[in-house]
Amino acid sequence: MTETIAVLGLGEAGAVLARDLTAAGARVRSYDPAVAPPAGITGTDSEADAVNGADLVLSVNSASAAEDALIAGLPSASADTIWADLNTASPGTKRALAAQAAKHGLWFADFAIMAPVPGRGLRVPMLAAGEAAIPAAGLLNSLGAAVEVLDGDAGLAAERKLLRSVFFKGMSAAVVEALTAAAAAGCEDWLRQIIVTELTGAGESTVDRLVDGSRKHAVRRTAEMAATTEMLAELDVPAEVAGAARDQLARLAEWTVATHR
Repeated sequence: MTETIAVLGLGEAGAVLARDLTAAGARVRSYDPAVAPPAGITGTDSEADAVNGADLVLSVNSASAAEDALIAGLPSASADTIWADLNTASPGTKRALAAQAAKHGLWFADFAIMAPVPGRGLRVPMLAAGEAAIPAAGLLNSLGAAVEVLDGDAGLAAERKLLRSVFFKGMSAAVVEALTAAAAAGCEDWLRQIIVTELTGAGESTVDRLVDGSRKHAVRRTAEMAATTEMLAELDVPAEVAGAARDQLARLAEWTVATHR
């Protein structure tokens, strides 16, 4: 049996997933008001048209468009259609979408894409949660996907992705700010090598060192990061990450003092 999959949104992720699903033997119907479908993929005139007859719908547009896409596609969904939302949205948004789908008797799965799709395609690691996670993951995995099912309600996959983003995107922001400041100070190559050495040498103990060190030395490090923000101002570099680190350390210092009275 050939599965029919609707892909809503043909941006960077959607177009690649649609292409790989077609190559894996699925019948793919797509809708994107701004992007023409790749070769071999049937384009449609609306979400409802794309969803019509689909076994699985992949909503891969944007968090801001996720609800509108669901509402537009609902009239054409059958009792067996599974709606998988792959957009990066908050857990609360995913739960709201699941509730709206449930009101109309539509199966819903919360998906989280855990790495860039280009270069990985359908094999990109994904998490799935919600009542339809198991059948949705089973269908996609049978076509070559790499979906891990989490035991929990819709919103859990989004939560895991965004918790990871606190670290990865926060680290990225810190590296960008540090290298921008180092470039202004004329020593970007020197700092880049320090960052590379630290990242490549990191291990399990690194996490403990970072967390325990911040709490143990919060007072001293607050002063250090206050000086850092002053330096960045002198270099005419916005101290967005450094300032946030200073404020967090200050709160940790206050907590330490309060708990040891």
